[in-house]
Amino acid sequence: MKIERIDAWICHFPLPAPFSPSWVPGLASRANSCVIYRLATDEGLEGYAGWIAFADEARGPVNLMRAFLTGRDPTRPAEIRPLLESAVRVLGLRVWFVETAIYDLAAKAAGLPLYRYLGGSCDRVPAYASFGELRDPGRRAEDALAAVERGFKAVKLRPRHATVAEDVAEVRAVRDAVGGGIGIAADANQGWRVDVFGDGPRWDFERALATARAYVELGVAWLEEPLDQFDFDGYQALRAATTTPIAGGELAGDVWPCREMIERGAVDIIQPDATFTGGISGALEIATLARAARIGFAPHTWSNGLGLAANLHVLAAAPGGLLEYPYDPPGWVPEARDAMLASPIGLDPDGCVALPQAPGLGVELDLERIAAHGTPI
Repeated sequence: MKIERIDAWICHFPLPAPFSPSWVPGLASRANSCVIYRLATDEGLEGYAGWIAFADEARGPVNLMRAFLTGRDPTRPAEIRPLLESAVRVLGLRVWFVETAIYDLAAKAAGLPLYRYLGGSCDRVPAYASFGELRDPGRRAEDALAAVERGFKAVKLRPRHATVAEDVAEVRAVRDAVGGGIGIAADANQGWRVDVFGDGPRWDFERALATARAYVELGVAWLEEPLDQFDFDGYQALRAATTTPIAGGELAGDVWPCREMIERGAVDIIQPDATFTGGISGALEIATLARAARIGFAPHTWSNGLGLAANLHVLAAAPGGLLEYPYDPPGWVPEARDAMLASPIGLDPDGCVALPQAPGLGVELDLERIAAHGTPI
């Protein structure tokens, strides 16, 4: 089998309401902006991959991928990985997401769902509602209750207010609303920050430590990215100084920073994203390192439906902990998050997500919607 053609589109799918992600304070999104890749083979199979986009920056890697991947056999992903490594490490192009399409094709050729092709056997995984906006405590308490009613057994907040007291107040309000049986995580979004549009608070070690210690009495499941993603010494010291579990590593960009965090004992939960951090094979490598170190593994999934699908299969193959399910109505809902797919990735009433059983990723593109909201590149 050979890759015969690579199609790509920059898409801006409209959201049902403006969405203001906490990691980009001051800039509301009105669209789910992403780049969609379709790799077609000479045997009629197609592999899909997706990544984030802000404007037209996604045009950069497309012709490079066409030049280096056309004619390659996607059923031999180990031979293709060095090409992606070179693009990332030599040219500075984060093209790990393309490996999703390679593995999609390889699993389709084998006639297996991707997670089973990777050796997994977990057909369903529990999910947590991953909110994205910074909201006041009362509103977040209502949101959390609504998520619990939908079936979620855990939620993740984005408490990065101006003060520690305000952050604690939000977590406390949610805890009082949902009770002790529901998991609550808190994401500070300090690992990588796009705060040039507004005044997002930048944490130092003292702020991170004070917050982590304050969260102990509230039973917070983990404090995510309280420091810069490459502050390995800071993470190591923070983990040693608090009993609140510390998580991070979502956009480290490669396997080695996650390996560094694990080897230094810097986190309790490692969170690579297969579309950002080493691809499918890199995420599985990190999962193996996490298992050996006896720490948690819970992939980051905040991108779009294709990114969620990729990390869902990785989690089922690892296996790991809870699946991050990006969800923050009214702006960020499954229908908008997965707008490029023929059907959104759904949540069962018990709060689990079932693994697709069709070969590969088990998802299909909605080409009409892509054509309506996308530009070919």
